[in-house]
Amino acid sequence: QVQLVESGGGLVQPGGSLRLSCAASEYIFRYYVMGWYRQAPGTQRELVATISSGGTTNYADSVKGRFTISRDNANNTVYAQMNSLKPEDTAVYYCNAARGFANYWGQGTQVTVSS
Repeated sequence: QVQLVESGGGLVQPGGSLRLSCAASEYIFRYYVMGWYRQAPGTQRELVATISSGGTTNYADSVKGRFTISRDNANNTVYAQMNSLKPEDTAVYYCNAARGFANYWGQGTQVTVSS
């Protein structure tokens, strides 16, 4: 069974930083596009960033220059380094793995940015 295990969410002040982690299976990590999405209360889930198996990245305009997605090939883990956090970044963040018609999601981790 495909399993994506997320961690790293929490409460931070505006301007602070968090690093989210998503551990995947070796197979998923090697062949799937990995990504981070988020969903705030009352909103639809939106893309934050993606990274391909070859390291190509893509970011939502709202996080460009502040967030960095990366992958650790030795540990089959994808990260979201989130800097200069704003209250509007508050959401549940979900790890995603996609390839063709396959699409898998983690359980979500809460990120709250508040003073």
